[in-house]
Amino acid sequence: MGQALGAARSSAEVGDVPIGATVLHMPAQADPTVLAVAGNERERTGDPTAHAEILALRSAAEHLGRWRLSDCVLVVTLEPCPMCAGAAWAARIGGVVFGAANTDAGATGSLYHLGQDPRLNHEFPTLGGVRNDECADLLRSFFADLRP
Repeated sequence: MGQALGAARSSAEVGDVPIGATVLHMPAQADPTVLAVAGNERERTGDPTAHAEILALRSAAEHLGRWRLSDCVLVVTLEPCPMCAGAAWAARIGGVVFGAANTDAGATGSLYHLGQDPRLNHEFPTLGGVRNDECADLLRSFFADLRP
């Protein structure tokens, strides 16, 4: 989560919403390794899909040379939205860990739970609230500065 928070802070410095994501490779017989770290780039690139999670998943898949990330965990500072939870599902992610709940658009527990929907052909465990206060405070202060 520390690296995801660093990426979130970097995004805020260039005017993007401070959300960061990390993908950890968790092979059964080896230590976890960081495959990708990304922050939001929507404002910087003008790309509506340039969420931190999407960028990190793309980078991790490229690094591994495969789209199935079942031995990986996505760590993100804010609960993924439907697009990002859908991308995690499509990547067959092994799990998602997030910091702050997303009561506006959360799709891994708050409003929807794409990771635990038995109607889909892949489910993944989710753990929320990791470093919640730090993740939420980063977002709160960013938006407070935008809307004084």
